[in-house]
Amino acid sequence: MKSLLHIAIIFHFSLFAFHSATAQVLEQYINTAQQNNLEIQAYNLRYNIAEEKVNEVDWIPNTELSAGYFVSEPETRTGAQRARFSARQMLPWFGTITARENYASSMADAEFVEVAIAKRKLALAVSQSYYSLYEIRAEQRVLDKNIQLLKTYQRLALTSIEVGKATAVDVLRLQIRQNELQQQKDVLEQVYLGEQTSFNKLLNQDGNKGVTVVEEFLLPEEDIAYAQDVLSLHPELLKYDKLYESITQSELLNQAERNPMIGIGVDYVPVSERADMNFSDNGKDIFMPMLSVSIPIFSKQYDSKSKQNELRQLEIAAQKDNRLNVLESAFAKAISQRNQARIKFNTQHKNLKQAQNAEEILIKNYETGTIDFNDLLDIQELQLKFQINQIKAITTYYRQSAVVNYLVNP
Repeated sequence: MKSLLHIAIIFHFSLFAFHSATAQVLEQYINTAQQNNLEIQAYNLRYNIAEEKVNEVDWIPNTELSAGYFVSEPETRTGAQRARFSARQMLPWFGTITARENYASSMADAEFVEVAIAKRKLALAVSQSYYSLYEIRAEQRVLDKNIQLLKTYQRLALTSIEVGKATAVDVLRLQIRQNELQQQKDVLEQVYLGEQTSFNKLLNQDGNKGVTVVEEFLLPEEDIAYAQDVLSLHPELLKYDKLYESITQSELLNQAERNPMIGIGVDYVPVSERADMNFSDNGKDIFMPMLSVSIPIFSKQYDSKSKQNELRQLEIAAQKDNRLNVLESAFAKAISQRNQARIKFNTQHKNLKQAQNAEEILIKNYETGTIDFNDLLDIQELQLKFQINQIKAITTYYRQSAVVNYLVNP
């Protein structure tokens, strides 16, 4: 009888036995989510498109070809000109194409950081959902153990009625309490099914697919200490660095495009021979190599773009500083709530020990011939409360640890 009364307390002391298995199972789910998640696939496609743009910018202007026929043939000393054929190719200034490629590459780098951010956010979402599933299952196990404990109390009460130590009211109270706990357990099952669907959809798989939820978590003996600049390499901040670099490359491209463009070409004019004359160049066709330069005399657009690039860099710098403030606030809040969870967990541990002592006193009273089932129910209710609070404390700890991992892990 005494061992049955201690089941709930023992359960809490063995709850956090294995953490490595938890990490392994969760990591497998995160990997599956990152492979299957449609949003990640979309970000990867955006990155592939940005990479392909590097090839797109490696171009030169179209070759110009033209042809004309003289309706009225102009006469020259060497003969009549019948037609004119021209070919011309404009070439960008030296380094312009390289500047375009560097700008496109910098934009691709920015898209790659977006992929890293999306993967981190997905890992965080999967972790948080997984911890919710754990919390529900852990609470159900606690409720089930308490239901079994109440059944033991009920058998004890029935035995006590026979010897006049209890009444039928005590039995009814115990049955009502069992019904309440069973209701809570059944409601949690529906909550679990909803959360299970949400979890599976993060993995892009059937919502009804079962999820392997580890039964036991381990609260670390101590937490990792982090340096003050631990957030400096976070992808959400690196994104602004990449965007800033892309603006720098955009300005270099803008300066390159201010340079002249060089054109090379040739004109060919077929000439008819003159029948009334005979000389060495009679009917000689005309070939005229050509060199041209396109000079951007009106450079207002380039000046305006330079000013825009300068303003955009200032904007990005301000956005980065603001985002850093947001991340630092989130980091401090996560650390604080994680510390609070540890404090709450330790407090509930002490409360459970004291509830255990109270339970032992009641058992001794029963052995001497008296027992108050109202007090026994009160102790059971307190134990359940402490057990649930401990579960919530441990899940809060891991949820906030997931936030910390999102913020600081490379």
